Amino acid sequence: MAMSDCQCSEKSRGCLVVYIVFWMPKDQLMDTDSPYPWLKDMNGEDRDKYLARILNACAKFIESGSIMNADTGLDYIAHIASPYGDAMQRVATYISEGLAFQVLKNLQGVPKAVNLSKTMSTSEEQLVKKTFYDLYPFLKTAYVITSHAIAEAIEGEEVVHVIDLCASDAAQWIYLMHRLKESQKSPPVLKITGIHEKKEILEEVATQLRVEAKSLHFNLQFNAIESTLENLDLEELPVQKGEPLAISSVLQLHTLLATDDAMVCIRSSQEEPMHQRTFAEMLGKQKTNPSSESSLLQLPLCATSTKMMHFLNGLWKLQPRVMVVTEQESNVNGSLTERVDKALDFYGALFNCLESTVSTTLVERIIMERTLLGQEIKNIVAGEGVERKERHEKFETWIPKLEMAGFEKRHISHHGMMQATKQLHGYGNGYNLCPENNCLFVCWNDKPLFSVSAWTV
Repeated sequence: MAMSDCQCSEKSRGCLVVYIVFWMPKDQLMDTDSPYPWLKDMNGEDRDKYLARILNACAKFIESGSIMNADTGLDYIAHIASPYGDAMQRVATYISEGLAFQVLKNLQGVPKAVNLSKTMSTSEEQLVKKTFYDLYPFLKTAYVITSHAIAEAIEGEEVVHVIDLCASDAAQWIYLMHRLKESQKSPPVLKITGIHEKKEILEEVATQLRVEAKSLHFNLQFNAIESTLENLDLEELPVQKGEPLAISSVLQLHTLLATDDAMVCIRSSQEEPMHQRTFAEMLGKQKTNPSSESSLLQLPLCATSTKMMHFLNGLWKLQPRVMVVTEQESNVNGSLTERVDKALDFYGALFNCLESTVSTTLVERIIMERTLLGQEIKNIVAGEGVERKERHEKFETWIPKLEMAGFEKRHISHHGMMQATKQLHGYGNGYNLCPENNCLFVCWNDKPLFSVSAWTV
């Protein structure tokens, strides 16, 4: 380690201590065994603000190459972030882990092959996703809206073909079978083409659907296609000409936005070099100069999403009666600092949803947050290029992509919306369904978290 780096680190640490002593109320500066006693005694609101500011500062230092300063900040975060604390402490834990991975990548001697993601067995993966399904109403609500949109689009048909772009959950199509059984005297033959990269998951879904279809005396055909979305050959799907077709995509399309294009570093000539700033200066400057948030700009995704447009064009060629798309209502793209800020905003709200309904010590919740949401956060923060699959975009940016491919928005019926609202109300008063721009947004306290939209050709 160079002497200048050591000096820079010690100077930053000292200035950060001075800053916090000045900022914190005097009655919270207690002499304890902790290396940073003031951190331990912060109240919740002060701690959450502090965590957000330090995470933002760490991201800025990493962008500028000031790795020792970033390491200093991560050391402070480690003393107050916790996977067992409140929503902000939990989300800060996983963002800081992503930032730590970015720090490791910048240190000499650290293997470039350090693995960002942790692999799970198929059973573990399904269990974690089931926990998310049970604790949150988002997937249930999306399934209800999707099923109603499909049932209304194919009403009166004798055979219906549904393509599920991620056939990992039988619950969606069990709901559709019940919906068709209740609404039609003679339900159609339901053909489902399920796509997933794991054969075991497809087999499990097929088994569950066939058991349910037998109990309902429902004519069901399930066709499994083992493939990733990226490698899927749409022209080889078993679609017959003139066959009424519906497509369902639940939290899948954004993964196709992953690109090889590197981020382009464009630094303003007026901006002070970040490695010459201390943490105290960095944190103070954020209050008065929010426009300097981003020192790195990324090539527009719309200019590099050839893979996405090719896929959407392929879906349009199938001529579906309806395609229902569910996506996260968030934009977690851009520079590292922007990704940290937007991940804090989106996942902070997502973690906060559970605060009033689920115990902080529930083991299933902790495991789900670490292995599902935590991995998503780390992929957003630490992943670069094609390894970053979690590239959520807001509905307003999906509209031109889908319209460019030839799709038009389809109205979602009032009946479907009311059924979805009933589903939400079972989870408490904080959840709302907000219609806007011919789309339904599933909200937490009026903050949109997921969008569900219907499209036709």
